[in-house]
Order: sequence, then structure tokens, then C-alpha cells
Amino acid sequence: MRKVDLYVKVEVELDEGETPERIANEITRLLQKLYVVRSVELSSAIPRE
Repeated sequence: MRKVDLYVKVEVELDEGETPERIANEITRLLQKLYVVRSVELSSAIPRE
């Protein structure tokens, strides 16, 4: 079986008090559950206006 690294950019709008880390953790959890993902890491979270 081949291994492939996928790089995905996700833009989200956060509610007040919501943290990018919590959203990243939730996305990570869902990917691992749905797609037999071996590992997921947040490489950066860049705030925008």
C-alpha cells in the first residue's frame, strides 16, 4: 500500500471564544475516524481579518 501526504487548506470562520486549535482537533478526529488516516498535524493557524 502506498503512502501519500495530502496538503489541504481549510478556511473557517470562528465564533467568539472559539479557538483554532479546538477546530483543528475536531477536524483531525473526524479525518482519522472517517478515512483511516494514520496521522494528522496542524502545521499552522494564521488569523486573517
